[in-house]
Amino acid sequence: MSRGGVSKTRGDEPERRCIATGDVQPRSGLIRFVLDSDGVVVPDLLGKLPGRGVYVAADRAALEMTVKKALFSRGFKQPAKAVPELIDQIDAMLIRRVTDLISLVRKSGDAIAGYEKVKDWLMRETAHVLIQASDGSERGKSKLSTPYKGVFIGFLTADELGMAFGRQTVIHAALASGGLTPRVVEEAQRLQGVRGIDGGTGRLKGKKAS
Repeated sequence: MSRGGVSKTRGDEPERRCIATGDVQPRSGLIRFVLDSDGVVVPDLLGKLPGRGVYVAADRAALEMTVKKALFSRGFKQPAKAVPELIDQIDAMLIRRVTDLISLVRKSGDAIAGYEKVKDWLMRETAHVLIQASDGSERGKSKLSTPYKGVFIGFLTADELGMAFGRQTVIHAALASGGLTPRVVEEAQRLQGVRGIDGGTGRLKGKKAS
């Protein structure tokens, strides 16, 4: 299967510094955190919660370092408590975000599921994003190729992908370009980083939708 390289920059998007790595990068590749009234760290995926925010790269190693070395307190310049299950919370929030966005794309008529429907979209060059469940049959998945200059997402499970389509499980899905598709790709990239996926068949690859 053809899997191209992924581009993570987007025009003149605002940049922020990761408190774990010190790297400055586009805000879409980071996760914002704020403190609640009790000084507990709260993930702010949409970047809209009030108060001072700090940023950590959407990368499992960076998040683990931030929690282990108490870097939130340094970033907020005050005591900050991070619950042990913080990274799992972020994962759950991001998968909900991704599946909700795919569901909205589906309702607009720009997402389909099922091998034959996806194959048809690929043949007609309607598909821009090919999504295949990580736990689906490798033989079946190998028969479909990523659209030219498109995106491949292969780290969602069949159950997770099924949530986006109102089914128990989904193995093959595709998204057309435009609309909310770029946001699906963006959030999927953050989820990929939080899950520590960096290579193999589960990697999100290809250029961002536009």
